Amino acid sequence: MARRQPERPATANAATIRGIYECLLAAYGPQHWWPADTPTEMVIGAILTQNTAWTNVERAIQNLRQAGCLTLAALRRTPDEKLARLIQPSGTYRVKAARLRAFVEHVWGHFDGSLDAMLTGELGVVRRRLLGIHGIGPETADCILLYAGGHPSFVVDAYTKRILRRHFLIAPTAGYDEIRDLFHAALTPDPVVFNEYHALLVAVGKDHCRAKAVCEDCPLEHLPHDE
Repeated sequence: MARRQPERPATANAATIRGIYECLLAAYGPQHWWPADTPTEMVIGAILTQNTAWTNVERAIQNLRQAGCLTLAALRRTPDEKLARLIQPSGTYRVKAARLRAFVEHVWGHFDGSLDAMLTGELGVVRRRLLGIHGIGPETADCILLYAGGHPSFVVDAYTKRILRRHFLIAPTAGYDEIRDLFHAALTPDPVVFNEYHALLVAVGKDHCRAKAVCEDCPLEHLPHDE
């Protein structure tokens, strides 16, 4: 049974953050995430997965694959209406088509169409570059940095926030960068570890730390937690 919140919530420290990683890795093993064949496909998926389930994104990416539109050059040639139709399964497809267009045009306008060139540089510089593009927020930027660029930039998603909050490791009001900084302070800046940790948090979030917690047999059940 879930334990109720103590009067003085615990706070995350480096040992706790590392311990959660080791516990989840032992329970789930390597996750082999992000599922994409190329960095460009990964970027497309990161933009399309905003506010929708990954199963919907997979359908949209399959449409793009069948239409031969999984390269930046092909996306640039694709008319707006056609692009919106192809990604319709991802939801808010006109908005996401505009975001894909903004990303592609930025890469083309500033880096001659080279995604590698765009993602090359010091982490902070490249992150600010991404955040300057229409529709790219912190979570999407960190996904692109980590999974497409190989930068050690930790991704904080809804599962991460929920898991840490339920285990009293962050305040309910903790912001994105505050949570991201916890992981950066606790872990060696290794993109392989950051990749695996994010995927493991998604796994335990889907299995156990849902909107209504399923605490039985959760790998983190031994930690103080609330429902």
